[in-house]
Amino acid sequence: MGIYLRPLLSYPLCPITHHPLLLLITRFLVVLYKVMSEKEKDPVNLRMPLTSLKGVGPVIAQAMAKKGIRCVDDLFYFVPIRWLDRGMVRSISEVQPGEDACIVASVDSYRSMFFRHARKKGFEVVVTDGTGYLSLKWFQWSRGYLQKVCRKGTILFLSGKAGAFGGILQIVHPEVTVIGEDETPGAARRIIPLYSQMDGVKQGFIRNIVSEALNLLGPSPGGILPQEMEEHFGLTSFADAVRLVHVANGEDFDEKRGNEAVRRLILEEYLHFQVTLMSRKRKARQERGIVFAADGPLYRRFMANLGFELTGAQSRALAEIIADMGRRTPMNRLLQGDVGSGKTVCAVASACVAIDNGFQVAFMAPTEILAEQHYLNVHRWFGELGVPVVLLKGGMGRERQDVLDEIRTGATPIVIGTHAMIQGDVEFHRLGLVVIDEQHRFGVEQRKKLKDKSRRPDVLSMTATPIPRTLSMVVYGDLDVSVINEMPSGRRRVATKVLSDDQRERAQAMMREELAAGRGVFVVYPLVEESGNNPVRDAKSMAAEMQHSVFPEYTVGLLHGRMNARDKEDVMTRFREGEIDVLVCTTVIEVGIDVPRATMIVVENAERFGLSQLHQLRGRVGRGTDPSRCILLASTKRTNLATRRLRIMEKTSDGFLIAEEDLKIRGVGDMLGVRQSGMPAFRIGDIVRDLDIMIEARKMAEELTARASEEEMAGLMRHIGDRFEDERDLSEIA
Repeated sequence: MGIYLRPLLSYPLCPITHHPLLLLITRFLVVLYKVMSEKEKDPVNLRMPLTSLKGVGPVIAQAMAKKGIRCVDDLFYFVPIRWLDRGMVRSISEVQPGEDACIVASVDSYRSMFFRHARKKGFEVVVTDGTGYLSLKWFQWSRGYLQKVCRKGTILFLSGKAGAFGGILQIVHPEVTVIGEDETPGAARRIIPLYSQMDGVKQGFIRNIVSEALNLLGPSPGGILPQEMEEHFGLTSFADAVRLVHVANGEDFDEKRGNEAVRRLILEEYLHFQVTLMSRKRKARQERGIVFAADGPLYRRFMANLGFELTGAQSRALAEIIADMGRRTPMNRLLQGDVGSGKTVCAVASACVAIDNGFQVAFMAPTEILAEQHYLNVHRWFGELGVPVVLLKGGMGRERQDVLDEIRTGATPIVIGTHAMIQGDVEFHRLGLVVIDEQHRFGVEQRKKLKDKSRRPDVLSMTATPIPRTLSMVVYGDLDVSVINEMPSGRRRVATKVLSDDQRERAQAMMREELAAGRGVFVVYPLVEESGNNPVRDAKSMAAEMQHSVFPEYTVGLLHGRMNARDKEDVMTRFREGEIDVLVCTTVIEVGIDVPRATMIVVENAERFGLSQLHQLRGRVGRGTDPSRCILLASTKRTNLATRRLRIMEKTSDGFLIAEEDLKIRGVGDMLGVRQSGMPAFRIGDIVRDLDIMIEARKMAEELTARASEEEMAGLMRHIGDRFEDERDLSEIA
């Protein structure tokens, strides 16, 4: 404050009062007013920690962090699970069986018990509001959680359909929220938001700090859309939506209005993501890339020597890739295709175009086995055309330096490898095309490091994990997407059967049929070796048991991720050539393994795998001309959800349909890998549930960014960076 007082002392005395003390006080008040006015104009730092708010100490901050609330801005997106309308609350004595009821009551007693009529263990809580008693019952519920929430004297907000048993009013599996005494029907506010439970944090306290955070915002917290666009799309303003969600006290408020306000907050969150994608795409289109001339001699010879015709989907995808390569902007395309649909042929044809134009090609795979598989296929194709191919992987010893020299001098036009290609000592002579297989298995930074080996090379990413078209449009909004949605002629459907683990002998009898015909069998286990008290079977012990007790007349091999590269390659070669009959393995074979003689795969403890992973494993067979089958051995104690997944595998071999179901079951974060795909974890949005909002956000983002100048675009990205750290990180990775 001294910096503001010093100038006051230099002012001349007021000619009217000639009183220095009065003059000093007057001038001090004027300057103080100016200081406070300037402070009000300063933007509030919405990323400031919760401990900046009154009453939030380290213990409460830690409890809230478990809910994803770490800063003031996070509070706005911590939306209520429901709203309590005191006008709808009824007393227990007024409720009749068969009616839906909302009740506020306190816990009188609780107990664990066995419900004979239902033959289930359960938990009962008796509550009262002074007008009567009500029994609340849960079957097979978390007793510890209920004991913690339903302590004697705790005031609960309850809702559910009332019934009667033995003349006693009851609600089975009610919705329950712990509330405080200030929120009972006698309190002033009619409608209050109810939030999900937090250890040691009361509902009233949450509302108080949310209210304090809202006061910090001032009259108009800024959303990303300008006011005219909010009006154009008929949207509630972001500021009004935030207040409606958390205050909700108007007479015209109802749950429908509250849910609409929540959707507006989800839209805001999705807009930040989509504008970031649009910014990345806009930035990429402004850069100068390589213009490749198509239909060169190597490309023509490769297509002539294929020996088969491309499917319609392959031809369409390849045409899209080559058209991209001919443009002045760098290609950034994702090629989706089911297991065995022929993505690699399209990638190699694209590589021919790059080599025809005097550029090198980097082909990166996530595992050594997959890299080696690609190397064998590409080497076979290019060997006939006289084009040298090298394989770069970890643990190459002295040979590595020779390979690095060939890459640096340009002696080798195509390099196939693993993460080893992104290391600092790998220098390309003239890298023009980057192909990334199973791209979701690489982190965003890993993909960026490979692209940085050259000045804006074209990038073709591939995935055999089908993603629903609408989802890929919004998740990979910065990419152009090609889809191969038909299989090559001659590919047979793999017959799939689910068996319980007590039917193992039946599965082994089927294996004998295949082995007797001279064909190969995969047996997949989730673990490499025994792990503590885990009852799951492991690959090492079962390989030994199969060799000595189950199939002593056949050769049983073992393959897992802990083996060194040379041993893996040796095992795969022996299995491919028929020296090994049964290959016991882990999910190391999930992608890239092509053994036409293998006609059967058995997956043990199949209930432990996701749908997409099971589909990938099934794709290891059915690659030859013989009929193939997949047996999914699952525990008899598997959950209903696991049974649902396995039945889907029995019913369909359509990877895109399986992806749709997998998405519904697991969610996009688990399916794609949030960190790997570069997609942020949304705070309230769920892409599966709210896909329509994401599509709406994409349309708005396209319109917003299309009309934005460079200066306005920079402002949008600053806004996103100030509010959401994840999106800022995304914008820095083009």
